[in-house]
Amino acid sequence: MLQDKATELGRLIGQSDEYKTVKRTSDALNGDREAVDVIRRLEGLRQEAQAMISRGENPTAEMEQQLDALLEQVQGNATYQRAIAAQDNFDKLMLRVNEWISEGIRKGAQSSIITLG
Repeated sequence: MLQDKATELGRLIGQSDEYKTVKRTSDALNGDREAVDVIRRLEGLRQEAQAMISRGENPTAEMEQQLDALLEQVQGNATYQRAIAAQDNFDKLMLRVNEWISEGIRKGAQSSIITLG
């Protein structure tokens, strides 16, 4: 019963406009070779800087400049911006879903009536 309801909820979320938009913009972002390249370089440089910090070293000024330039480049990419906006909207939907589930749990815990069907 519970599994069926969860599966149905997942199906409904998968059919939501927010999910469809996230999927579409994510696919578009993955298809944007330039954006993917910049994001990979940014992530690699970020990891390198984090490793330096973990060793007690400071990233070089050149690394910081490269990080800033790559971040500016990726943030200026329209495909990236659409994907980020879509993800933000989907995250808001999921927050509401979690709130609705929590509300249902509270109500279910207060009720002495058992409903399994």
